[in-house]
Amino acid sequence: QVQLVESGGGLVQAGGSLRLSCAASGSGFNFNAMGWYRQAPGKQRELVAVNTNDADTNYADSVKGRFTISRDNAKNTVYLQMNNLKPEDTGVYFCYARRETGPAAAYVYWGQGTQVTVSV
Repeated sequence: QVQLVESGGGLVQAGGSLRLSCAASGSGFNFNAMGWYRQAPGKQRELVAVNTNDADTNYADSVKGRFTISRDNAKNTVYLQMNNLKPEDTGVYFCYARRETGPAAAYVYWGQGTQVTVSV
């Protein structure tokens, strides 16, 4: 059983920075992808950043140039460095991990979420 535990959220003023961490525990790692989604009040959950096969990274257009995703496979941890935060970055940030088991099958895991609030 895999558990993802996020940390690092909080309240920050616009222009500030936060670093989110997500540590995986349990067994059955070897994730093909790890990343972050977020959900603002009244909105759907959206992709923020994802690292695939420890090589490719993709970012939402709204965070490009401000957020950086990184992975430490030795620690089974993924990070999200968030700089120049804006009020529209406010939301609950969820860690995500995917382990493919076949051509069209995968296990997907989610963390419990961590709140990020950016004040004006």
